[in-house]
Amino acid sequence: MTERATSCSFTGHRPIKLPWKNDESDERCVELKKKLYDIAEAVYLSGVRHFLCGMAQGSDLYFCETIIELRNRYPDVTLEAVIPCETQAAKWREQDRERYFRLVAQCDTETMLQREYTPDCMSKRNKYLVDHASVIIAVYDGTFGGTMQTIMYARQQDLEIIQIRP
Repeated sequence: MTERATSCSFTGHRPIKLPWKNDESDERCVELKKKLYDIAEAVYLSGVRHFLCGMAQGSDLYFCETIIELRNRYPDVTLEAVIPCETQAAKWREQDRERYFRLVAQCDTETMLQREYTPDCMSKRNKYLVDHASVIIAVYDGTFGGTMQTIMYARQQDLEIIQIRP
């Protein structure tokens, strides 16, 4: 089990809430990915070694790829895929499912919170992400949704929150 004090979780928007939707070649997306790397590296240099990712489409997968890249530079980095339910990616487009499974396979650990989907499984995942970290990186534009709820819970738990506006 990893130490909460040296762990960082991530929360962020899915493509529908991002200004560029699914167009990752958009310069704003490219810039966001660079910021994610720079922040993740700064968090690493502050002593964090374990990163947790909820593996949702959009920002989560960008973060996962960022941490894999960071781990290539710093081999003591570990990455945990926190999966809300076994069918998380079942209804995604084929190319998105392939990306998801490729990334999960590259994680050091996989934590599946439950087998079947339930209406609260995503919020259980978000609570797990907060409860197992001391800092959270958030791609968040201020709108209502799961990212906002995760940030509110993180504030209640006195986590350091590093916000990036998309």
